[in-house]
Amino acid sequence: MNVSLYQAAAALDGNVKWQEMIAENLAAGSTPAFKKSEIAFSTIMAGVLGGGPGSAFGPRNPTLLPKPSIGTNFNQGSLQRSGSPSSLAIDGPGFFAVRLPDGNTYYTRDGEFRVNLLGEIRNKDNYELVAEGGNPIIVNPRNKENISVSNEGDVSEGGLIRGKLSLFEFPDVTQLVPIGSGYFVPRAGAQPVPATQTNIAQGHLEASNVISMVEVSNLLLALRHYEANQRIIQTNDERMGRAIQELSATA
Repeated sequence: MNVSLYQAAAALDGNVKWQEMIAENLAAGSTPAFKKSEIAFSTIMAGVLGGGPGSAFGPRNPTLLPKPSIGTNFNQGSLQRSGSPSSLAIDGPGFFAVRLPDGNTYYTRDGEFRVNLLGEIRNKDNYELVAEGGNPIIVNPRNKENISVSNEGDVSEGGLIRGKLSLFEFPDVTQLVPIGSGYFVPRAGAQPVPATQTNIAQGHLEASNVISMVEVSNLLLALRHYEANQRIIQTNDERMGRAIQELSATA
């Protein structure tokens, strides 16, 4: 068996996933609080070559193939002024919780919020921003400019406290699964805890942690790797073709 052919094919598959991941990072690079994906390559044992001790093929040797794994980089992005009092940025490892119409809860760091006609604080997908106590925070929708949010998440209007936002942290962020649009859900058994190391910056938005120049450089590197493995497959294909021709000529 031509091991290098299988290894190159597995590497090509990994390169395709790498390029797709980079494209997604670049496409979402302008989304507030977007967390980029990163890829790591490891090896897996795909089988064994040869026979047992003393066989004509020699001792068994492991066949190692490259295996890509994609994870999320949760490093914080820079905080940028938005000019809107309903924009909230998280400074620290915490997450906002938003409640869907079906009762499910998603976690996000995207602080693009607004006050609807009922005075409820909602995000751009019209999901309710979860507050302590489970009840929505109601403010005067005609008085948006007088709404203030403290570093700890206390929401006040004209000096009167209307409620407090719920902020959560996860002891192990690798247990969060991205589901798109900047939302995360915890894996089974992973539980959030009340935030203790997180502050809120009103009038700001967290930028994504994507650096376009780095992603473009990674894209070029992925293309180089793809081309190299493609040449390996082509070389092996040509070599096998010559071997078949020579063997058929001697038959």
